[in-house]
Amino acid sequence: MNNSSNVFSDPSPNRFQVNVINESHDNTVPPLGDPDSQCYEETSFADEANNRRRVSYRHGNREVYDNCFQNGDAAKTDGSFHPYDTHSNTYYLKSFGHNTMDAIPKIDYYRNTGSVSGAKMNRPSLMDIHEQLAKNIAVTSVDKFTKADGTTRGDVESKNEEESKGGFVKFGWVKGVLVRCMLNIWGVMLFIRLSWIVGQAGIGLGVIIILLATTVTSITGLSTSAIATNGFVRGGGAYYLISRSLGPEFGGSIGLIFAFANAVAVAMYVVGFAETVVELLRSSNALMVDESNDIRIIGAITVVVLLSISVAGMEWEAKAQVILLIILLIAIVNFFIGTVIPSNHEKKTRGFFNYQASIFAENFGPDFRNGEGFFSVFAIFFPAATGILAGANISGDLEDPQDAIPKGTMLAILITTVAYIGVAICAAACVVRDATGNVNDTVVSGMNCNGSSACALGYDFSSCKTQTCGYGLMNNFQVMTMVSGFGPLITAGIFSATLSSALASLVSAPKVFQALCKDNVYQGLHFFAKGYGTNNEPIRGYVLTFFIAMAFILIAELNTIAPIISNFFLASYALINFSCFHASYAKSPGWRPAFRYYNMWVSLFGAMLCCGVMFVINWWAALITYAIELFLYIYVTYKKPEVNWGSSAQALYYVNAVDRALELTTVDDHVKNFRPQCIALTGGPMTRPALLDITHSFTKNNGLCICCEVYTGPRKLCVKEMNSGMATKQAWLTKNKRKAFYAAVAADSFRDGVKSLLQASGLGRMKPNTLVLGFKKDWRDATAVQVENYMGIIHDAFDYEFGVIIVRISQGFDISQVLQVQEELKKLEQERLALEATIRESEIEEGNHGVRGFFKRATKFNVTKRAPQKASSINTISSIHVGEFNQRLLEVSTQFKKKQGKGTIDVWWLFDDGGLILLIPYILTLRKKWKDCKLRIFTGGKVTRLEEEKIMMASLLNKFRIKFADVNIIGDINMKPNKESWKFFEEMIEPYRLHESCKDLTTAEKLKREAPWKITDAELEAFKEKSYRQVRLNELLQEHSRAANLVVLSLPVARKGMVSDLLYMAWLEILSKNLPPILLIRGNHKNVLTFYS
Repeated sequence: MNNSSNVFSDPSPNRFQVNVINESHDNTVPPLGDPDSQCYEETSFADEANNRRRVSYRHGNREVYDNCFQNGDAAKTDGSFHPYDTHSNTYYLKSFGHNTMDAIPKIDYYRNTGSVSGAKMNRPSLMDIHEQLAKNIAVTSVDKFTKADGTTRGDVESKNEEESKGGFVKFGWVKGVLVRCMLNIWGVMLFIRLSWIVGQAGIGLGVIIILLATTVTSITGLSTSAIATNGFVRGGGAYYLISRSLGPEFGGSIGLIFAFANAVAVAMYVVGFAETVVELLRSSNALMVDESNDIRIIGAITVVVLLSISVAGMEWEAKAQVILLIILLIAIVNFFIGTVIPSNHEKKTRGFFNYQASIFAENFGPDFRNGEGFFSVFAIFFPAATGILAGANISGDLEDPQDAIPKGTMLAILITTVAYIGVAICAAACVVRDATGNVNDTVVSGMNCNGSSACALGYDFSSCKTQTCGYGLMNNFQVMTMVSGFGPLITAGIFSATLSSALASLVSAPKVFQALCKDNVYQGLHFFAKGYGTNNEPIRGYVLTFFIAMAFILIAELNTIAPIISNFFLASYALINFSCFHASYAKSPGWRPAFRYYNMWVSLFGAMLCCGVMFVINWWAALITYAIELFLYIYVTYKKPEVNWGSSAQALYYVNAVDRALELTTVDDHVKNFRPQCIALTGGPMTRPALLDITHSFTKNNGLCICCEVYTGPRKLCVKEMNSGMATKQAWLTKNKRKAFYAAVAADSFRDGVKSLLQASGLGRMKPNTLVLGFKKDWRDATAVQVENYMGIIHDAFDYEFGVIIVRISQGFDISQVLQVQEELKKLEQERLALEATIRESEIEEGNHGVRGFFKRATKFNVTKRAPQKASSINTISSIHVGEFNQRLLEVSTQFKKKQGKGTIDVWWLFDDGGLILLIPYILTLRKKWKDCKLRIFTGGKVTRLEEEKIMMASLLNKFRIKFADVNIIGDINMKPNKESWKFFEEMIEPYRLHESCKDLTTAEKLKREAPWKITDAELEAFKEKSYRQVRLNELLQEHSRAANLVVLSLPVARKGMVSDLLYMAWLEILSKNLPPILLIRGNHKNVLTFYS
């Protein structure tokens, strides 16, 4: 047996081939001209040329194919044995050599829409492999935007744009993260502030300050690593990590703060660089204006240069960073070498004595001056540790962010911490705190040193106690230059450290800001989302960052800027740690970080530590930071951006909901806690808005409301329509602020569907207890089966011990025809707008002169001439539709949305059903729309005891604490109705009567068999008194409640098998005829009211 030559051949081992196999007895491939040749061609599911995967039908002998597949499987015929199946002369789709459409596991099925690394593919749907095999089989790429996978339209557009440009730069973990983090951490503090910090705090507390800062950053680094390895990371750094973990509310609020903090950090690092340059100018007596203004001038020039490098592209910026790192490492090594080179007399006068145990001991303890303390010094130092996110901030430019961010970030923290501690200890062990720099300040013989290490080494710096000296750890910011082996290298290191940190921050701020703007969390900032060049560079963000940095450079005081940066970065770190804790605590199955070296409680401790340190550093700055964050959080929450990132907040909502639902099952029901939980048979909620509105009026913030729809008809079509509409209809409820759920079922009949809903809806204690449905206004025109189904639903509800509420309004509830007309008008309006746009474009394009311009004008003339015809046709169609438009129906459909004026809700409490008939109208009076309506209670009684029964009813209502305006006792309910009313009732039921009493017994039995649904004379006679009562009640309702805003009436109950469906519908018809909106209510005869506390 021989298969076609390319059955098992696949140029790529990762491609899923769908092959059409021809198996035959003669082991030959049929010639092309053979009429029985294969009529299906094979196509790969991974066709890389056009991303379309299909098995296409080729016209030929269809009989071959029709005989191949029966019920979705290949037909079995006698023939030769195949190693995978025993098929003969058949064609089938092949995976693993088996006849199946099932797709093998493949990464392309799990990609997000718009993925740069590969096209997203759709695996065959469950219907594709479950239903019979179709003639045309196609598996196509996703070509529409989706929100379920967390991809926004901005992501897709930018990614596709980058992909089309090609050539964008990607970095590995060393160049992209390690180098960048080390350079950003080794910033201005290393060379020009670390000596001052160790001078103030001493070696002991200085090391503690470094370790405390490292603790915060290390915990944050661990949390960052965990989040970064929990799925693919796009550009945006901290913003991306927080927003995808905690949601857009937290992400959007911290994203702005974090981007702003990075922009201000540019100013801080540039000011550090400018201070060093000004120091050199001062030592050479070459100041331009004065020190402060020189810092501003040099800082401004520096930022312009850095902006030019950044705008040139990431590749140039990365090359500059590598060069700066080399210079920085040489400078640090130069410092350590300088500490062991013997000091000369000049350096000794400036406080440098090489390693001395006495200096180490003297500098070990703190010596805080000028109002400084432990936390103020910590606040100055902490920004030196804030570079840990420099690599994560350019996550979109990394080859493998999941591998690079943890490895590069944690190693950078380790290396820089060791360097900081080493430099701090070495500087404090070699240099005294105060020195005069005067070569004549040597110790005179017989002088008492009083434990001074400098004095013991032969130098007298005692004058520094009474006046400020210019050298030493406390006074000279350029201590490392003095100590080093070659001073200019330290200056080069300072330049390198400050410029590299400034450059990294200048790149980070726009990248983070661009990611925030792409997500369109703040719609007004979408202008900054646009990128340029092969790397999608945020040029607009660079310009904005430039202006922010320039503003802070004008402050020119490093110690003023540093605490502000500390609070902004600490707020970001706190949320990153909280994100890691929250994601772990939510226990979502989607939280599966590849980085395992984290702990949720350590992350929580890190978040609390960050918050605490914020207040310790600067309490008012912390309050301002939190106030800004809270304002932005509330703003984003209010705007509700249309994004779905699968945040841990969503996971926690679910966990909490399940926990609360389970806890609720342990609590027994109590009458005081009864609330109406309704199944409303609205169909699509937008098609019967009035029924939804009245139900929502007494369930909003009070009970459960489920809008239910039953699909009947061919099962396959019903299920498909139902599944496609679920999300849309629930979204409609949310958009229209209806606190309700949508549920749908597919069933053989309407009654069967409702029966399923009555039995299975709800969860635990949150199960419906009341059925709300509209009155079947067309019952006289409906078929007997439809009426039977409607009545069967009411019987089923009573069987399952549900309360029943039947609502009737004058025009009915269904406005589906109105919606259809509106949809048609909308389409016509869109066509009109498109036509106008075409006309405008033709006018804009016109502009050339001469013959060409003449022809263009002629074209325009023709277009504009046709336009009025189209517009007039639209107006004609619109007028026709408006003429058919049932304006009254539309008005009635919105009547329960409007505020009800002063009026009454008339409650006809004729039969005790447990109190539901009283509770519903009482709840309505608590709503804003119904609060001006007063309750009037009507009930039956004996004519001889009207006053007594009125007092008893008023007493009962008072015990129930239900406010009422009036109580009316009706004594003549059981009187016969007037002749006109009874005649109307008889005429109404006449078409449905059997009139068997006028026929002989045989004929009567035959009529009963042929029309069992009709009303028999015996039935009518048996329930004549009850029929009288319904007709009489309508007369009383017309008399007393014709002007009420709403009528609430006890629903009569029809005994199963005793009262026919048509007679019962006639009762409901006559009861509710020509009245205001009416609720026919019957509880399940269990108490829903109590007067006990």
